[in-house]
Amino acid sequence: MLATFLSGFGLGLSLILAIGAQNAFVLRQGLRGEYVLPVVLTCAFSDAVLISAGIAGFGAVIGTVPWVLPVFRWGGAVFLIVYGARAAWSAWCGGAVMRPDGEAGGLRRAVLTCLALTWLNPHVYLDTVILLGAIGAQSPAPSVFGAGAVAASFVFFASLGYGAASLRPMFARPGSWRALDVGVALVMWAIAAKLLLSCPAACSRGAGG
Repeated sequence: MLATFLSGFGLGLSLILAIGAQNAFVLRQGLRGEYVLPVVLTCAFSDAVLISAGIAGFGAVIGTVPWVLPVFRWGGAVFLIVYGARAAWSAWCGGAVMRPDGEAGGLRRAVLTCLALTWLNPHVYLDTVILLGAIGAQSPAPSVFGAGAVAASFVFFASLGYGAASLRPMFARPGSWRALDVGVALVMWAIAAKLLLSCPAACSRGAGG
């Protein structure tokens, strides 16, 4: 049982370690110290739902509806382009918006943005629901494997959100916030470009991204 749990934990962690749109947003909220707990919980519970759905066999259902992933692919790309533009504009403006307390967008806005970055990303379905779900379903104890993957999400997002506090002294300088926003914009646009340029066939056969 422990080996199965650790296997799920390791695979789940490996799938979310890369700096993506969701992780960049959690890092930014952690640096600002704004709504860190709601954002962390939104990401982690979203992953828990997706992982559970994958192990329950929902990935096979996605594979039988060819239009689902392309819809998320285009919708996610548009959202990422707009969000990246906002980050680029923030970097261009500089000044007060670069302070950790300078952009209080509200809890509702933070959570909705986090949900969009999570649920509009087709790679979430390819990696978490289809790939992780398929591997977990074949493990000796699928529920234990899934629990390990869910635990990885909670540990990772909590570490990212709250660990960012240690970097706040460095981000007391406006130039650091400007560099972060430029980085966020580039990450968002790179992921959007990948979504738009990815072969539609990759989505239909459930290839990872």
